[in-house]
Amino acid sequence: MVASGSDQTAGRVGNVIRRLSDHAAFWFKAFAQPAIDLSLRTHPGQLTRIVESPGRWLSQDELEKLVAQLRIVAAKTLPANELTYGIFPGERERLSRAIVTLISEEDSGRPIAFNALSVMQVELDGAPVDVTHLGLVMVDPDARGQGLSWVLYGLTTLVLFLRDGLRPRWISNVTQVPSVVGMVTATFSDVYPSPRPEARQSFAHLQLARGIMRQHRAVFGVGEEAGFDESRFVITNAYTGGSDALKKTFDEAPKHRDPQYSEFCARELDYERGDDVLQIGRIDLAAARAYLFEQVPHGSLPGLLVASLFLGLQRLVLPVLHWLDDDRTFGTLRPRQERGR
Repeated sequence: MVASGSDQTAGRVGNVIRRLSDHAAFWFKAFAQPAIDLSLRTHPGQLTRIVESPGRWLSQDELEKLVAQLRIVAAKTLPANELTYGIFPGERERLSRAIVTLISEEDSGRPIAFNALSVMQVELDGAPVDVTHLGLVMVDPDARGQGLSWVLYGLTTLVLFLRDGLRPRWISNVTQVPSVVGMVTATFSDVYPSPRPEARQSFAHLQLARGIMRQHRAVFGVGEEAGFDESRFVITNAYTGGSDALKKTFDEAPKHRDPQYSEFCARELDYERGDDVLQIGRIDLAAARAYLFEQVPHGSLPGLLVASLFLGLQRLVLPVLHWLDDDRTFGTLRPRQERGR
């Protein structure tokens, strides 16, 4: 039996409504709970989970299960005895500062990719600021080429940016991979260094880079003996602090489709010695807009736009309503007169 045109149309409308409902529920949960633990269908047959600070609140069993899923993905590219870097040991203290984005097959539950971000506190102009380090990204070789980059490199930072009320947020990235250099440059604002002609090192960039290299080398597995070229933001001899197994030759490093990023890395980095570039940028309104319209697949865009509108109402309109309502308590706001008096 062949479905009629009206049945097919109804089915498509139903699918769209379900996807919009999923996205609305995703964003509502993102701002209705203190720590993020959200799941969203970002690709057909795939489920993306974002977990903030799992070391603070997950039970030991849940934490071990999450780390085991990350190790399954990593084991596809690294020997088991090399999984000692960053979050792989499963230490609660380190996982308390992490934000994990995990993509799994929806039916089987098999993990296929993850990104482990870390939040670092660094001093800027005499005051502490949070810098979101993009962290370690790994993809199962069998799942590469499925368009996962927009989730792994942008979705979680977008969630954090929107949850913070659209306040600009500093990000950092350490890599020797041309494709990653290009992805970060294309996703975020004011990124330095990059091969783009408008890239400039500001004093803010320099302060943050100095603070990161002074206080947070362990976050990205760089030893104390590694050098740092402040003029180029290049970490020399970077693979000596736990990330040794991630070192690549230039030929092994995945290339970006735009050749300028490969040329930039070949020119600036000594791959035999093991150099990395430290990129610093921001997610702001311009970056969020560019991400939504240039990197998010068209099929996922409507849901994200509706969710963003829903979020805007929640973040901008609700506080005004709470302020004007003088009969009920909202957080630190107290009623003008207590009921019953």
